[in-house]
Amino acid sequence: MSALWLQLRYTISPLMSPTSQDPTQLLTQLEALKSRFDSGNGAVIVKVLARLAGLPLDARQLIRFHETLLFLRAFPHEPSLVARVERLLNTFYRRIEKLRAANAGMSLFDDFDTSGIAGTTMQDTLSLEVAQWLARRIPRKVEIAWDDYFDDYAGERSRGNLWPRFIPLLEEDADVEANIPWRHWLDSARGRENALPWLLSKFDKLQLPERQCAELYDSLRLPLRWRLENLKLSRTRHWSRPRRFYFHHAPLLQRREVSLSLELARPAPKLEKLSVAAGGSVMHAIREIMVVRYRELYGTTLGDPQCVVRADLGRGVVMHFWGLPPARRLPLRAYLAGYTLKNGVPINYIEAIGLCEWIEVGFNTFHTFRQGETAWIYAQALRCLRALTGATCISIYPYQIGQNNDEAIDSGAFWFYRKLGFRSGRHDLQRLCEREEEKIAADPKHRTPARTLRRLAEAHMFYELARAEQQGSWDNFSIRNLGLLVNRRMAREFDGDSQKIRRAAVAAVSRILKIKPSRWTPAHQQSLENWSLVLALIPGLPRWSSDEKRQLIKIIRAKSAANEVHYLRHTQNHLRLREALLFLGSN
Repeated sequence: MSALWLQLRYTISPLMSPTSQDPTQLLTQLEALKSRFDSGNGAVIVKVLARLAGLPLDARQLIRFHETLLFLRAFPHEPSLVARVERLLNTFYRRIEKLRAANAGMSLFDDFDTSGIAGTTMQDTLSLEVAQWLARRIPRKVEIAWDDYFDDYAGERSRGNLWPRFIPLLEEDADVEANIPWRHWLDSARGRENALPWLLSKFDKLQLPERQCAELYDSLRLPLRWRLENLKLSRTRHWSRPRRFYFHHAPLLQRREVSLSLELARPAPKLEKLSVAAGGSVMHAIREIMVVRYRELYGTTLGDPQCVVRADLGRGVVMHFWGLPPARRLPLRAYLAGYTLKNGVPINYIEAIGLCEWIEVGFNTFHTFRQGETAWIYAQALRCLRALTGATCISIYPYQIGQNNDEAIDSGAFWFYRKLGFRSGRHDLQRLCEREEEKIAADPKHRTPARTLRRLAEAHMFYELARAEQQGSWDNFSIRNLGLLVNRRMAREFDGDSQKIRRAAVAAVSRILKIKPSRWTPAHQQSLENWSLVLALIPGLPRWSSDEKRQLIKIIRAKSAANEVHYLRHTQNHLRLREALLFLGSN
C-alpha cells in the first residue's frame, strides 16, 4: 500500500478500509479526490473507480457517481483516467436499466440538475423548432405523451382552434360537442404515419411566418416524451475528443486567484470564424446540450449557423459564440449566445444582450462543474464577448444574483460577482454591500443572511472599463423603459392602435432622414419600423447634423445585416444617439 494511499485514507475517509465495499464511503472519497491533483492521485482514483464499478448502487448513489465521472472527464488527472471514465460512462445506461427493472423509483433522475442521464426517459413541452429538431434527431425514441395531454381544458380549446386546419370536418365535433375523441380524429387523419411527425409537418405547410407558426404550436402545449437509452445526446455521453487534452497536475484555479481586470487587459483571444457546416454542427450540439437539461434559450433554439466563432482559451477550454438570423432578432438590442467545452465536455451556456457599449451577460455553469475554475472560465467568456462586441460596460441581471432565484441565493452568487469587481447599480444597495464587507472583514466567519442577499439582488450589478466620466451611465437604463414610453405614446395619441403609431413613426422618421423605405428590403423596412418607434420620441432629431443622420441610417440598415455584431459596434460610434437612448431609457 502506498504512503499516498494511507494518507488519503485517513485525511479523506478515515472510516474506510482499503477493501471497503461501502458505496457511500467510496463515493464520498471519490468526490473529495476529484479536485485533488497531488502526484499519484490519479492512480488512487482509478482504484476507487474499480471498486465502485462492481458494486450495486441505488438512485442517489448512481447520481453522485454519474456527476463525479463527468467532472473527472472534464478535469482529468492523467490520460489513463480518461479512458476508464469514458468506459464507465459509455456503459452507465445498463445501471439505470437494472434499477428500472427492479421497480425502483425514477423520479430522482428528473430534476433540473439530474436529468439527461443515459437510460432515463424525459418529458417536456418544447418549442416548435426544438420539437421538429428532436423528432428528426431521434425519430423512433420520441412520442407525444398522450396520457398527460387530454386533461387540460386550455389545451382542448387550442386543439379545437388549430387542429381543424389539418383535419377536415373536425369543427363538427370541436365547436359544439363534449368529450371529443381527439386522438381518434388524429389517428384517422394520419394513416400509417406516426402521430408526432405527421402533426409537426403540418406547421411547415401553414404558409405563415415562422414566428406565427411557432406561436400556434406553443398554444397546443403538447407534451413530448423521449427515451435517452444510450444515445450520445444524453448528458452521460455528450462529450467529444478535444484537439488536445489538458491534464491537471496542480490545484484548480480558485476565485481569489482570478483578477478580472488583469484578464480583460490581456490581448483579445483569437476568434476563429467557422464554416456554415461547422456552425450547423455547433447549433446541433447546443440543442442537444439544452434539451437534456430541460432548458431552452432564445439564442440556443434559434441561433444562426452562419455567424459562429470558436475561441481556444487554454487549459482545455473552448468557447463557441453566435448570433441570431435577421428574421428572429430583437427589435433594438443585439444578441449573442454561446457555450463552453472543457476537454470536450459541455459545462455551461452564455447569453449576452447589448446596445452601444453596454451588454447584459448571463452565465450559467451546470451544477456538476461549479467547483471547476468557474471564475477563470467566466473571465474568459467576458474576454471573448469584449473582443466580439467592443463593450465596456458589463451588466448582470438581478435574476443571476438571486432575484426570484433561490438557487442563486443559496450559492451566494452576489458575492461571486462582487469579489470579481462588480458593483451594485443602486447606491443604497452598494452601501449595504460595503457594510456587509466590513462585517466579513471584522469576522471571517460571518455569513450574509439570505434576506440581505435578496435585497442585494434587487438591482443590476456592473463592471465598467469605460472612462471615469462615463461610469454609471447605464445604471438606471432599461430597454423596457423605452418600450413603455412608446406604448404610452400609442395610448395617448393613437387610440392604442399599434399599426397607427408604426405608420406615423416610419413616416415622420423617413421625412427627417430623407429616405424612401419603399426602396428598402423587407428586412431593412422591419428594422426601420422598430427604430422609428423610438426615434420619434427624440424631440431634437430634425436638428441632428447630416453626418449624424447618415450614421443613423447605417445603424438601422445594419440591424438586419449578415452579422449583428457590426450593428452593435455602429451604435457605439453614434454619441448623440447614445445620449438620447440613455436619457429616454433611464427615466
